[in-house]
Amino acid sequence: MSSTHDVRPSYAAVLRIPHARRTFAAALTGRLSYGIAPLSVMLAVTRSSGSYAVAGVVMALFSATSVFLSPARAALIDRYGPRRALVPMVAVHAGLLGLLAALLWRPGAASPFVLAAGAALAGACTPPLGPTMRAVWGRLAPDRALMQRAYSLDAVAEELLFVSGPLLVGLLVGFAPPAAGIVVGAALMVAGTAGFVSSPAVRSVPAGKREPGPDAAGRRVLRGLGRPVIAAAGVGLALGVVDLLVVAFAEGHGHGAGSAAWVLAALSAGSAVGGLLNGAVEWRASAGTRLSVQAAGLGLALCGAGLAQGLGTLAVAVAVAGVFVSPLITTAYLIADEAAAPEARVQAGAWVNTAVNAGITGGAAAAGVLVGWLPAGVCFAATGAVMLVTAVAVARRGDAKRGTGHPVPLV
Repeated sequence: MSSTHDVRPSYAAVLRIPHARRTFAAALTGRLSYGIAPLSVMLAVTRSSGSYAVAGVVMALFSATSVFLSPARAALIDRYGPRRALVPMVAVHAGLLGLLAALLWRPGAASPFVLAAGAALAGACTPPLGPTMRAVWGRLAPDRALMQRAYSLDAVAEELLFVSGPLLVGLLVGFAPPAAGIVVGAALMVAGTAGFVSSPAVRSVPAGKREPGPDAAGRRVLRGLGRPVIAAAGVGLALGVVDLLVVAFAEGHGHGAGSAAWVLAALSAGSAVGGLLNGAVEWRASAGTRLSVQAAGLGLALCGAGLAQGLGTLAVAVAVAGVFVSPLITTAYLIADEAAAPEARVQAGAWVNTAVNAGITGGAAAAGVLVGWLPAGVCFAATGAVMLVTAVAVARRGDAKRGTGHPVPLV
């Protein structure tokens, strides 16, 4: 593999790395399923059962097994290598999605218990293409500056996938039943994973080494993940809260819920801009310092959102908050990758990913309680205060270096 140390870091340089474009495009194809399959499952279950409660339970099981078992699936990839682990994983996942689509194609064809079990199993087998791709970036771009740009590009592309996925579902259900979206999601996952594992960059990734000792099978050799996991959980919580607060703010000021979509679009736009700028700048500050500053910036912006008097000013404040979101997540992934032992890099990324998604789930639940008791502005300020506390907590934790020291607790 050619060295990248003599290449001036840029997004173009990232895509010029041998095999990078092919590998990245295949991974993105598979990851588009993440934006299509869950929404399609929810719409199909709602149509089939006629119950939002059933749809909520099915989606909760699908999301819970997908999110919280992600580190376990990542451990399989670290242990056996991407090719040996991903192929059976995607086969089972796609097969279960296909079964769900068949059950949901006609309304009332399956019992809620069968749907819940199928969704839980499908979520449990979701291939962690995101963490695996980030681990491959670490092999393709060993230069830290180039790797930062690769991670930033990856984060922005992933955000665009999560925005475009639901839009594609909206177009699809205009002429096909929602279950067709599940089939499309499964097909994208199969096609993307097939292209990914056949890439020379992935074929060269070796299987991990089994550590000697009685606890080798269950022990994850992950070092210094407290800082990135705390930051990731914090930004996830903020995102989960903001999504609901924006809707509550819009309705409280006499606007329809549709107006909230423009404010949330401003959040995504700000995040994309922030992610691209973060990757383009050659930072002198350490990643740990940047992480705490980014968390503080997000907290201050959310406190500012609490002062908004109208939807326009809220959109501006939320867009400013978004500028810190993608850089914060990218920096958390960088620190996790640097801190992890070489045989646990996919797991390290999966822990950060799990923290973000768990934070989003917890934030949405907390917001649902808070908006019934407090004005939206106070809730925004409280969320900002939580992020400021997160920034302080992150700043108090020391940096960890890859492959040195002893395993430490996650928190």
